[in-house]
Amino acid sequence: MKEPTENPIQVADRLFQTLELLATCPPMSLMELSQTLGLNKSTMHRILNSLVYMGYAKQENNSLKYTLTHRICELSNQFMHQTNIIPMVRPYLQELVNLSGETIHLVQMDQNSAIYIDKMESTQNSIRLVSKVGKSIPLYCSAVGKAMLANMGDDVIKEIWNNSDIRALTPQTIVDFKDFMNEIDRVRKNGYALDLEENELGVRCIAVAISNYQNQPNYAISISAPVTRMGRRRILELAEFVWDVKKRLRNELR
Repeated sequence: MKEPTENPIQVADRLFQTLELLATCPPMSLMELSQTLGLNKSTMHRILNSLVYMGYAKQENNSLKYTLTHRICELSNQFMHQTNIIPMVRPYLQELVNLSGETIHLVQMDQNSAIYIDKMESTQNSIRLVSKVGKSIPLYCSAVGKAMLANMGDDVIKEIWNNSDIRALTPQTIVDFKDFMNEIDRVRKNGYALDLEENELGVRCIAVAISNYQNQPNYAISISAPVTRMGRRRILELAEFVWDVKKRLRNELR
């Protein structure tokens, strides 16, 4: 596909020109921005209002000049963490595939869901899992979700629960908050989380949370397998595998 020689969406071009200018200059007034970018004041005002509304810019109370907020830094940090962690974690995912023969996932927390950001398929003849990179999965009914939530405060868990679309995806899904918190207590006690056909019938998962560079449990690694290959004895064996990986990654991400 041929690269475009100009931005096909003019308003996006102006929006990012404004962002780039504010990123490289001291706070600027509406007039200064308008003159520098060659835009009339009404157009410039709409662009600034849009950036303020989205939280990427703010207007100073005293000078009434505009400057960027830290949200652009947060966006950059999130991107850098994601792009850095995948190549770092991938050898460990491959190790887990070799040890278990099962499907391995790496997820990242995204508000009330987890996003698959990497996946390695089972080396055994197996049912094909519905998971795929880029797809989201609810926190409340997944091993990865419970693993990450168990590292958070009860008030945070309650807020996420209240903002989630809680429904029974299978007959095994936990839909009562008190029962869910009992499950979280078990995760905290055992050091790993389980999904016993709560998200997909016929599939069980075991997961541990992985903290990022800021020691926040924003990632999780899971091993998924058919019910026939994940009984209690097998779960205990897999728990040792994921715990060992968690421990080594924790040292590497410090």
